[in-house]
Amino acid sequence: MNAQRRLPRKQQVWRVGRLSLVISPRLVTVTVVLLAATVALGIVAMTVGTLRLSFSEVAAALFGTSGNPQYDRIVQNLRLPRVVTAIFAGAALGVSGAIFQSVSRNALGSPDVIGFTTGAATGAIMQIVVFDADAVQVALGAVSGGLLTAAVVYLLSRKGGTSGGYRLILVGIGVGAVLAAVNDLLLVVGDLDQAISANLWRSGSLDARTWTHALPVAVGTLVLVPLVLPLARQASLMEMGDDVAQQLGVRVERTRVLLMLAAVALAGLATAAAGPIAFIALAAPQLVARLTRWRTMPVLSAAAMGACLLVLADVVTRLLPITAAVPIGRMTGIIGGLYLIWMLTRSKQV
Repeated sequence: MNAQRRLPRKQQVWRVGRLSLVISPRLVTVTVVLLAATVALGIVAMTVGTLRLSFSEVAAALFGTSGNPQYDRIVQNLRLPRVVTAIFAGAALGVSGAIFQSVSRNALGSPDVIGFTTGAATGAIMQIVVFDADAVQVALGAVSGGLLTAAVVYLLSRKGGTSGGYRLILVGIGVGAVLAAVNDLLLVVGDLDQAISANLWRSGSLDARTWTHALPVAVGTLVLVPLVLPLARQASLMEMGDDVAQQLGVRVERTRVLLMLAAVALAGLATAAAGPIAFIALAAPQLVARLTRWRTMPVLSAAAMGACLLVLADVVTRLLPITAAVPIGRMTGIIGGLYLIWMLTRSKQV
């Protein structure tokens, strides 16, 4: 692998055979720092709980050498799955947000704003309230609900054979509002116990996460993110306009559909694992863009930022000096609302 030449703004082109890759040292540095921060926060998260553990006790329990079966069980079966779920759900939401903001060419383009997360919640709530489903069926319902919502929004937003950015957002907001009302209706007409369970799930939580929750979102994210990477350059060309992208050889609608399918699947996996989590998909790509000054869709950096934000939110929520457990979805929702207000008052792109 040889560096061919230095580009403006300290970017470098690397070539491996026919493959060319533009690398920004600033982008790499930010991504590495975010990954390191995520790992550090994950370790801190495993020390926090009803039973406080030291870092050395957590390290020993991870390898089953603590000498205390209770510590080993708590760390390996409770806290580690929770951290893994937070990392990969956050990463999935970060990449999903980056894709939607690129496709819509708008900073408001995230699955929670457009309504896809609400659609995923509809599928999951229907499974809980109507079919009394288990965790796997709830996860399938969430992914299916998100994909179905995406199909409806995409078809309704098409005009002249294409699905424009602003139309996509506006139609998504409308569909999301309808689905939010449907979710409330399902909770009202459902069995009381099932409605309570569904409402708790809708709050978004990392409590009682097991490997049943962690593994699907981890595997799904590890499979989908590499598939998105080759489309990042085409997505950046599409941000200049469909006509320009087509002239540069991009199959616009095909690329848009593939990106949206990947983004919805990622959002659905995250929602299935942790419930509806606001703010992460909206903020992660924007924060990465400000830190890296990178114009192309920042897939890996957005994943690292999303993971870091969700693990940080989990740690902060668990350290709050209150007796009642605060659902992490509510906490990120409050932060996300404030961030959205700030973004709307400061940004010229929404």
